[in-house]
Amino acid sequence: MNSDRRAAYELKSQFFGRICLRVGLTPNSLTFISLCFSVAAGIVLWKANFIWGSVLIVMTSVADMLDGATARAGKMGTTFGGILDHVSDRYAEFFILAGILLSQRVHAGWALFALFGMIIASYTRAAAESMGKIENCEVGAVGRLEKFVIMLIGLIGEETMPGYHILAVCLAMVGVASYVTSIQRLVYTKQVLSERDKR
Repeated sequence: MNSDRRAAYELKSQFFGRICLRVGLTPNSLTFISLCFSVAAGIVLWKANFIWGSVLIVMTSVADMLDGATARAGKMGTTFGGILDHVSDRYAEFFILAGILLSQRVHAGWALFALFGMIIASYTRAAAESMGKIENCEVGAVGRLEKFVIMLIGLIGEETMPGYHILAVCLAMVGVASYVTSIQRLVYTKQVLSERDKR
């Protein structure tokens, strides 16, 4: 998601954040709710129920979107809240992909390929922002939301059209997109650090 789209998204999502505040939800409670949905998604996917698993993945993503929206709407953003959100996101990715792996409906290698790709893309950003002191390294053609959409397509396709290996293809796409994103972030970090050294 580029900076202009990100700014527009953050502005519009505050409407939903204000609704959450009115009903007493805090950013950290929404992060916890999102994590719980991801655990449920992992269990349901493990049982090879890909339709309900897809529904729970959507609920995971919605709750994850709302925690940031609520933090911005109520000016409640904290450093710890940001760290908690990032760590929760990684757990969510693990639970969901572990559920897919344990379902035995796709070769384990594809699930691991996608999982490591998503983790390394996130780690590259975290390393650039913490060690490189880069304000925002959220660059790359494909973000977390887009990867979840690809996985949802694979899950629904696998459930409705078995035998075509749609899930394996989608997991491969998620993995490749993640590794490309990681490389893009490394290149961006190199450019920023090089420009900084010239000053």
